[in-house]
Amino acid sequence: MIKIDKNNLENDLSPYLKQHKNNPVNWQIWNIETLKEAKNKRLPILLSVGYASCHWCHVMAHESFEDNQTAEIMNKNFINIKVDREERPDLDFIFQSSFQLFNQTSGGWPLTMFLDENGVPFSGGTYFPKVSQHGLPAFKDLLINVSETYKIKREKIISQSNLIKKSLTLRKNLVISQDLIPILENVITKLDPIKGGFIGSPKFPTFSVYGTLIYYFNKTKNEDYLKPVEILLKKLCSQGIYDHVEGGISRYTVDEDWLVPHFEKMLYDNVQFISLLSSYLKIKKNIYFQNKLKETIDFINFEFLNKKFNLLGSAYDADSEGEEGKYYTFKYKEISKIQDIEKFYEILPNGNWENKIILRELQDPNPQIQQELLKIRKTKKKPFFDEKVQLDLNCMWISSLINTYDLNKDKFYLELAEKFYINLKTKFDENNLHHSYSKDHVFLEDYAYYISMLLDLYDATMDLTYKNKSLKIYSNTLDKFFDKEKKIFQKNLLSNNDLFLNPIDIGDSTIPNGNSVMLINMVRLGKLDEGKILAQSLYGYLNIYKNYMTSSLKSLDYFTEKSLGKDCGPDGCKSI
Repeated sequence: MIKIDKNNLENDLSPYLKQHKNNPVNWQIWNIETLKEAKNKRLPILLSVGYASCHWCHVMAHESFEDNQTAEIMNKNFINIKVDREERPDLDFIFQSSFQLFNQTSGGWPLTMFLDENGVPFSGGTYFPKVSQHGLPAFKDLLINVSETYKIKREKIISQSNLIKKSLTLRKNLVISQDLIPILENVITKLDPIKGGFIGSPKFPTFSVYGTLIYYFNKTKNEDYLKPVEILLKKLCSQGIYDHVEGGISRYTVDEDWLVPHFEKMLYDNVQFISLLSSYLKIKKNIYFQNKLKETIDFINFEFLNKKFNLLGSAYDADSEGEEGKYYTFKYKEISKIQDIEKFYEILPNGNWENKIILRELQDPNPQIQQELLKIRKTKKKPFFDEKVQLDLNCMWISSLINTYDLNKDKFYLELAEKFYINLKTKFDENNLHHSYSKDHVFLEDYAYYISMLLDLYDATMDLTYKNKSLKIYSNTLDKFFDKEKKIFQKNLLSNNDLFLNPIDIGDSTIPNGNSVMLINMVRLGKLDEGKILAQSLYGYLNIYKNYMTSSLKSLDYFTEKSLGKDCGPDGCKSI
C-alpha cells in the first residue's frame, strides 16, 4: 500500500519525475493504487503533466513546486500526481483534449488539470505563475479556490462526469469517401507564403503537413504543393531555430521569423526534419540542404545516443546553468574577433535577443568558423539530456536513415539503420513490445512505427525476415489495439486502460497519427480489405475533424490509389 503523505518519485526511472523527487510536494505516480487513494479520501486530484526538457515546466517547478507554502496547500487539499507526457502519451492526449474542451484553445506543457476523485477532469490550465500576472491567477490562490469549490460542490462536480465523457467522445458521420484535395487546399491557405509555417507566431515546423504536401506533389507535380515545403526548409536551415554550430533544430520559435527558439531539442522533430529533407532532395538536388541533412544526422547519431542501450534518447533541455539558451547563444565579445564571422552570420554589438546573439545565417556557413564557434561552445555546460529511449521515435529514426539511403545510396546509412535495429530488438521484445521504461505500457504508435520501420528495412534490403516480422507484429496490433465496434485503433491497449475514457486518437500531434500510419502499413502489407474498414472509419472522422488530420489525407489517398492498382509508394504515385 502506498503512503501518500510523502513524495514517491524517488525510485521512478523517468528523468522528468526524478527532477521532482526532492520537491516538498507529496507527488505520486499515476496508477490504480493512487487513484483508489483519491477515491477513499474523497479528495480531488491535481495532475501535473510535463517533460524533462520543458522550459515552462522548470519555471513552474521553481516558482511553485519547490515552495513550501504552495506544497503545504497542495498536500493538504489534493492527491498530487506527476506524469511524464513522453511515458504516457495516452494520458497526455486525453487530458490535453479535456483542457481544450474547457478552455476552447490549444493546450501545452506544463499541463495542470484538476480531476475529481474518480479521475475525471473538471477544470485546468497550463502554466500558472506564483504571483498573478498576464490575466492568470496566482497558483496558490487557484489551489485554494479549486479546493473550496470541490468541498462545496463535490457531488455536482462528480455528477458532470458523464457529460464530460460524452463531450470528449469523438463523433463520426456516415461519409465513407470524399474529395481530399479541397481539404488540403484549405490547409495551404493557412500557411505563410513568405516566412513559411502557419501564419503568425509561435512557429512550429508541423512536419505532418509538409510530408503530406510532398506526397501530393509527387502524385500531381503541382508546384503549389512543393513550394511551401521549400520555403519551410529554407527557414529551418538558415534561421535561429537551427543550431548552426552542431546541427539539428529546436522545437519551435516564439516569433514569426524563426529567429528566437525555445531552445529544447526534441528527437521527434529532428527525425522528421531529416525525413523531410531527404524526401525533398529526391525531388530537387540542393547542396545546401544536403549539408544540413548530413550535419543533423551526425548530430543526432552522436549527441542523442543513450550509451547504455546504443539507442536514441528523447531531448535536450532549453536551459543550462539556470539560464534559457545559455549553451546555444553567444555574447558579442565572445565571437566578434572570429575572422569574417560577420559575413556569414548576423553579428550585432547589442545582439538580436536579450543582448545575446542567436546565430542566423547570411550565407552558406564556413566550416572553419563553425569550428571556432564550437570551441567556444565547448567551454559551456551542456544542457540536461533526457536519455529516455522511446520505441516509436527510435523506429522513426531508423526509417529516416533508410529514407536518406534511398536518396543517396550511401550504404553507411543503411548499415547504420540495421545496426540501430539490432540494438532495438535487443532492448524490446518483438513478441511483447513496450514504449519506454515500464513494460506495462505500450501505445499504437509504437506498433505502427515498428511495422513501418520493418517494411522500410525490407524495401531497402529485400530481406524477407523483415517482411515476415512485420506481418506478425501487424497481427498483434489488431489484437491489442483495434476496437471492432468503433472500427478504429485505440491509442493504448484495449486490455489495459486506466483512464476515465478509452482514448481514440485520429489527429496528428508531434508525430503523424498512429491510425494514419497503420492505414499505410495495411496497404504496404497487402491488407486492403482490412484497410478499407479503417479507411471508411477515418473518412467518417475526417468530415468533422479535418483540421487535425492532415496526415490522413496522405494515407487515405494512398489507400485509394493502391486499391485502383496504381503504382504508388508512401511518398507518392509514379503512374499519374
